Amino acid sequence: MDSSHTTPDWTNTKTIIDLFFRQVDHCGDREALFFHSGESFVAVSWQTLGEEVRRTASMLIRLGVQPGQRVIQISENRYEWILFDLAIQLCGAVHVPIHATSSVNQIAFQIIDSGAQLVILSSAKLYEDMSSLLDDCFHDTQWLFLDFLPQNSKSENVYLRHELADHPTAGRESCEYPVSGDDVATILYTSGTTGEPKGVMLTQHNLISNTFGILADNRQKPEDLRLSLLPWSHVFARTCDLYCWIASGCQLAIAEHREKILDNCQELKPTLLNAVPYFFDKLYQTLAEKDSAKTPGSLNQLLGGRIRVCCSGGAALPSHIEEFFWRQDIDLLSGYGLTETSPVITISTLEENRRGTVGKPLRDVEIRIAADGEILTRGPHIMKGYYNNPSATNEVIRDGWLHTGDLGTLSDDGYLTITGRKKEMIVLSTGKNISPVNIELMLVDIPLISRAFVFGNDRSSLAALIVPNPKVLREEIVRRSLAVGSPEEVCSHPQIIEVYRTALAQRLKNLASHEQIHKFRLLDRDFSSEMGELTPTLKLRRDVILKNFEVEIGGVYAS
Repeated sequence: MDSSHTTPDWTNTKTIIDLFFRQVDHCGDREALFFHSGESFVAVSWQTLGEEVRRTASMLIRLGVQPGQRVIQISENRYEWILFDLAIQLCGAVHVPIHATSSVNQIAFQIIDSGAQLVILSSAKLYEDMSSLLDDCFHDTQWLFLDFLPQNSKSENVYLRHELADHPTAGRESCEYPVSGDDVATILYTSGTTGEPKGVMLTQHNLISNTFGILADNRQKPEDLRLSLLPWSHVFARTCDLYCWIASGCQLAIAEHREKILDNCQELKPTLLNAVPYFFDKLYQTLAEKDSAKTPGSLNQLLGGRIRVCCSGGAALPSHIEEFFWRQDIDLLSGYGLTETSPVITISTLEENRRGTVGKPLRDVEIRIAADGEILTRGPHIMKGYYNNPSATNEVIRDGWLHTGDLGTLSDDGYLTITGRKKEMIVLSTGKNISPVNIELMLVDIPLISRAFVFGNDRSSLAALIVPNPKVLREEIVRRSLAVGSPEEVCSHPQIIEVYRTALAQRLKNLASHEQIHKFRLLDRDFSSEMGELTPTLKLRRDVILKNFEVEIGGVYAS
């Protein structure tokens, strides 16, 4: 290999922005990034990317962005997302990304809570959707649009990126602020699965240490091509896709959108891919529908033919997906972490990949299990705290240890297994404590089931809402020659109910009696991110589901 393509050891680098410009100087005109434009993917070199980041930082300074100021970005994954992330850091400001699928109320809360004076939006449509609320609440807020200006805006502080970009730009020195490792790089709002979202402050040192910790355990090569499909507004993709790409000097491709991922795989032929368990399950379902899930090499071909490593995070990985990847001879590595931990705490490696676990701690990361089974962690990955919320910070960080809220076990040789979440524990009226996550994972191992939500607080027994797998259920209906019409009829048909009852009993037969699902309801729709029932990484928002399906849940116990 040409030595110029070998990434130097930069593990002593203190900030993401310093690491980025070192990579720019080292790689020069090598291709760094691919994004879709028009009818094809466009390549951008490291040198060009560096110049664009400097110009973008100069533009932000002309808008009055100061060191330490919070800058919000509401956008889907796109080329400009990367430019603004790095440019905001170059200015010494704090990047506050918001999920593009967030509700108006969620966006308003985060703008107010962060105290941001500048909001960057990817489209005027997004602004128009929320203008009735935001125009009345944020008269002094500046709005910077990437594509086109909205109509009839009440605000005078509205700008278009391309107009500002035409302004003569200064060099790197005029916009560079001496960023240190202790400076806050970003504020990321938690998904709110167990309460009000909180702004997690991650420092440059948090992100750098986590990035190099990941790469120390899972080496990447300059010739690797990483396809990035998860939202960068979530810390999993932010660190494990973007910053690992920068640190390793490999290539990054931005997936077009959810429906085009497999097409992008065929065109780009990636070697690395990070995703959530739901995506990997969809790969299995896609091949199962073609009756090729058991064909050797079919998964690799589906992903373009060059895939080297996949990594799963954001939620628990069902055992049938681990088994599927193992049989397809593709390494699927599991990891575990939180927004508050930058995010990775533990990760599996090619050399140490024990199925059913989430691997071992990164270097410099400590974990221990408290007396009540809660996972505690300590190290350079721990957040600075929750923004403007010292009481919440002190509640989770005590004596230097972050209390994750997750339950787990640690093997003698250091492998961590997640067993549930403290705040999601179900307490039956009999006094039994049960982790619903473990049972839900067992249920989605049933081919007939796509998703499952287990509940039963203060009840005498557990129950579940079940989202059927449409293809497998359709096959069952044909096999039994059932006359059914609408989805509602399917989900209430006595023979269908009995099929699911038998499947549940068989899958859970080895569990204790209080862990059995005694009642359930088949749903005629999936849980939805748009309805607030799923986080951006497709974890269940339990409180929202309990509220949205209050009638169905009441009916389960009344039946």
